[in-house]
Amino acid sequence: MKSTLLLSLLLLTATLNSFAQDNKTTDMATTENGLIKISILYPYAEGKTFNMEYYETKHMPMVAKYLGSNLVKYTIEKGLASGMPNQPLPYMAVGAFYVKSLEEYQAAIAPNRDAIRADFANYTNVVPVILVSKVVR
Repeated sequence: MKSTLLLSLLLLTATLNSFAQDNKTTDMATTENGLIKISILYPYAEGKTFNMEYYETKHMPMVAKYLGSNLVKYTIEKGLASGMPNQPLPYMAVGAFYVKSLEEYQAAIAPNRDAIRADFANYTNVVPVILVSKVVR
């Protein structure tokens, strides 16, 4: 009897945890749906450098301030490996800004473009690739 009760309790707990996780995933997808995502990709190449500490503590917060209330969130990722075995790392780092309006993003960045570009030398010798996209899910 005790083992049946314990098994039922464990099954109920697992079911509730699964349901809670599904709701979190749905809520996150709903929250980001329709946002504009600006991805800044820093390609890996022999001899190229990237100072993650500076990027995380100085550069990205500086740009985030320029974006103001249009900014929903930003993320910073450090490249670890290629998706294919024995292949070089494609990107050393990726930064992303999630904003409500592309027009507001462009208006905020335009007058600060020179300051943003001048700051590159403080953390990297890589020319970034920038991708602007719309979050679908």
